[in-house]
Amino acid sequence: MAIRISNKLPQTAVIKQILKRCSSLGKKHGYDEDSFPLDVPKGHFAVYVGENRSRYIVPISFLSHPEFQCLLHQAEEEFGFDQDMGLTIPCEEVVFRSLTSMLR
Repeated sequence: MAIRISNKLPQTAVIKQILKRCSSLGKKHGYDEDSFPLDVPKGHFAVYVGENRSRYIVPISFLSHPEFQCLLHQAEEEFGFDQDMGLTIPCEEVVFRSLTSMLR
């Protein structure tokens, strides 16, 4: 199921579509009835980073930071919007940890 995104959608709508797509894996993968992971607190989302696809839980507030938006743009360019195994960020873990520690 691919997401078609119009160039006319505001960036927040595009981000919401990405998050919705990444959280639509279903109950059988540890998700509740609203299709959200059981171990992810409200106001956060999971991303997968690096070669080993290490899982990180980040606050939704990161979506408003230009630096994090740059990572999302790189993910879109490399993987597109049809990511079956969750939102994957194409950067090294050490870089991701450094960026997220600065954003906190």
